[in-house]
Amino acid sequence: MDDVRETSAWVATHSSHVLVDSSDSRVNNAGIEKVVENIQGSIPKVEWDYEGIHYFDNGPLSVQYLFVLDALNFCFWPDKDLNYDHLASGLKAALQNDKSAFDADRLQKYTEDESNLLVSGPELRELLKWPRPLPLEDERVRLLHEVGFELERNFGGKASNLVESCGKSAAKLVALVTRHFAGFRDHSVYKGHQVFLYKRAQIFVADLWGAFKGQGYGEFYDIGSITMFADYVVPAVLEQLGVLKYSSRLANIIETNNEISSGSEEEVELRACSVYAVEKMKELIRIKSGKQVLSVELDLWLWSVGVQCPALQHHRTLSIYY
Repeated sequence: MDDVRETSAWVATHSSHVLVDSSDSRVNNAGIEKVVENIQGSIPKVEWDYEGIHYFDNGPLSVQYLFVLDALNFCFWPDKDLNYDHLASGLKAALQNDKSAFDADRLQKYTEDESNLLVSGPELRELLKWPRPLPLEDERVRLLHEVGFELERNFGGKASNLVESCGKSAAKLVALVTRHFAGFRDHSVYKGHQVFLYKRAQIFVADLWGAFKGQGYGEFYDIGSITMFADYVVPAVLEQLGVLKYSSRLANIIETNNEISSGSEEEVELRACSVYAVEKMKELIRIKSGKQVLSVELDLWLWSVGVQCPALQHHRTLSIYY
């Protein structure tokens, strides 16, 4: 995860459209300091499944569910009625109805004989009980196929085998996921430098840790290596809190709901500066209170604040990575 931290820090120190407001920044209104002061070293505790929308049976099937979920966990905004809850609860219902729904061999069958189709666009909609085409539907179908194919080829068809092969290392699991599953390789080139963000690979680790409460498949001796998960919601919350400052041009693009291209300077800065800002928040909490707070915990708190604010305006980018 050092690559994520280091490349995000590089973006933050060379950004043109997004600034991180801390005591050593170019803005220096100390937005980070104010937030840390307000929470007084103790972020509100948010349970992993506080909405009760996830499948969990404390075993390998839960790992399979979480991996499929995180393979599809991206780009809901083009459909104003669709959100993460629909995905999580829809997949949960599908698995409760058929425990073999996410078997690796079945996830691959959409490319075969149509009489034996499992996962096509319409089939995926039916799986989720969604009445119309999903955003980036073809990509979602492709990624389900990739999950099935690579799990079967390298891990005996089981996401639990993938997790067991990491030796309880969060960083190694992220590396394994991004090595074997191309759809999780979330990186960009920014001003000639490669930037690594790995949102969905990292959130798979965090979901395991949260679901299994740091035990069994969710036990990682280096869970502190995981960064926040750079998406749409958390940058908008950080901006609202005064931690991020946008250029007038970028602010106008977001306020008018115009799309920002995937891989553009603005998009990379929004995401990388969020990673950097959360790392600075974590460091300042430690300095001021002596408490060790995880980036995972900060992210979950910030995300929960954002999803409870329907009027929150976020950037709009068509991407399979978040």
